Amino acid sequence: MNKNIAEAVPPPERKRVKLPIFSEIAAVPHMVWLALFVVLPLIFVVYYAFTDIKGDFTFANIAALSQHAGTFLTSVCYALIATAICLLIGYPLAFAISRASAKRQGLLIMLLMIPMWMNLLIRTYSLMAILDDGGIINGLLSAVGLPELHIIGTAGAVIFGMVYDFFPYMVLPIYSVMTKQDTRLIEAAYDLGCNRLSAHFKVTLPLSVPGIVSGITMVFVPSISTFYISQKLGGGTKELIGDTIERQINNPATRNVGAAISLVMMILILISVTVMNKFSDDDDKGGVII
Repeated sequence: MNKNIAEAVPPPERKRVKLPIFSEIAAVPHMVWLALFVVLPLIFVVYYAFTDIKGDFTFANIAALSQHAGTFLTSVCYALIATAICLLIGYPLAFAISRASAKRQGLLIMLLMIPMWMNLLIRTYSLMAILDDGGIINGLLSAVGLPELHIIGTAGAVIFGMVYDFFPYMVLPIYSVMTKQDTRLIEAAYDLGCNRLSAHFKVTLPLSVPGIVSGITMVFVPSISTFYISQKLGGGTKELIGDTIERQINNPATRNVGAAISLVMMILILISVTVMNKFSDDDDKGGVII
């Protein structure tokens, strides 16, 4: 009897000792890093965006943005096309990986991430060797008697470079969300009369929205701000907004205009991150993998 009573009585909860002083000290290096390399550069960008060469306050830099409206629209179009291609290819791939066995999932994710272990410059140069007029693709076409293709210096080459470099950023968030989905919901959809296709569109796809939004954001933001890909794969003929910012910043006479363009890009990125957080703020629904 006493033994049963003793088993019924829950053990006393252990009190966790909090160390607020230690946690505050541990956060100091992170706060210093954040202030030096995030907050301070942002302040400099805002300062130069609203001042001229002499340091006087002006809105002329903001007014000069209209001169680069065409470049900005081109960058947005290229980024949207690259993001759409990544989504159309990445969503089925993420779904296939999430439905594979645990061992095979690890292998497939590793194969997806291997190119990301290399520097962006190396990956871009490798694409130049593949897509160049005398590259591997044209070499194979010539070997089989087909006409060669001029790829480098075209919009297709730039978009292909964006897709190749940022494709894993689309797959990983969607895969993360799909692996956390409760398979019992799909079984319930089957019990209610859904077939495999309708169950996917009524259950799997709606539950994957946080991952899709995260993937779109993580591909669109670097695509619209890239400059090295357009310089190398575009052959210097396709200037995007990132190229314009680099050119303006390197010229002391137009450095303030470059800061104004950078400010607009930062606002666009903040809007994208805000939208992403709105759809992926619940940890149970998955989120972004960085």
